[in-house]
Amino acid sequence: MLVVAAAEQIRNRVMLALAYDAALRREELCSLRTDDLDPAHRTLRVRAEATKNRLERVVPYSAATGVLLSGYLAHRARISRARGPLFLSESRRNHAQPLTLWTWSKVVRRIALTAEVPRFSTHTTRHLCLTDLARMGWELHAIATFAGHRHTDSTLQYIRLSGRDLADKLNKGMEHIHAWRIAMLTGTARPSGATR
Repeated sequence: MLVVAAAEQIRNRVMLALAYDAALRREELCSLRTDDLDPAHRTLRVRAEATKNRLERVVPYSAATGVLLSGYLAHRARISRARGPLFLSESRRNHAQPLTLWTWSKVVRRIALTAEVPRFSTHTTRHLCLTDLARMGWELHAIATFAGHRHTDSTLQYIRLSGRDLADKLNKGMEHIHAWRIAMLTGTARPSGATR
């Protein structure tokens, strides 16, 4: 997927990067405006009216995405210098008009089919980001806040940990308990409260 995406025009590459970095829904991504960006802090504002549950949030994006975004802003200035929608159409028919949800869906579908990953959609980057945050050990509540979910139940629907991920988490979390049990069984440790 990334190899195919790397050959895309800069607008599409920055949209994919922001969609992943900030776990953005398609509507949130396509409704970003130039004044939603804070390049100095590498954050963007997701306005309440663009979100599914009407919760505004500020989310970060990576340094690599910041470089890509800077390149896109220079490119965008050749299309339109007007402030407003961040992502603009470059087609002759809709030149300099805001990129629509449907156009973005078609772009992602084309990339997915070219990459032979037909199940990849505009929502896949959001799932990937939230799952990666869980893999990194983020607390569920923090992931929910980042995603703009009111309830952690919604967040749990996004996180897809493999059996290996779950086994690694279990092993890391249980190391001290397993060590204590082994020490108890081998007689090298005393149970708490025991006396000689």
